[in-house]
Amino acid sequence: MGKLFSLIVVVALGYAGVYFYYGVVVEREIQEQLDDRGLSSVSIDDVEYDLLAPVSTSAEIAVTVTYRGSQATLDLAVQGHPLFSDEVTVEFDGLQALRLGISFGQ
Repeated sequence: MGKLFSLIVVVALGYAGVYFYYGVVVEREIQEQLDDRGLSSVSIDDVEYDLLAPVSTSAEIAVTVTYRGSQATLDLAVQGHPLFSDEVTVEFDGLQALRLGISFGQ
């Protein structure tokens, strides 16, 4: 029983590492695509994805971006696997929310 528990803990820790690294790679890929399109002043605040996204070749993710005080949450589709595939595409799927930053006196 102790070996089974140890195996489960090791697998869970390994998957947690892959899950975290998946988010880092996806965020970097999105930032590169924004920079390539001349949108380097847009910053990525948060990347959300399903628990099983790191083990699939396509995933739906939500990205919160900020530009000059305004925030938007975008739905994106990732095709290919950012960790194990050379060919990865990120496609715009829709806009979830838009929060406009209003500044007075500028």
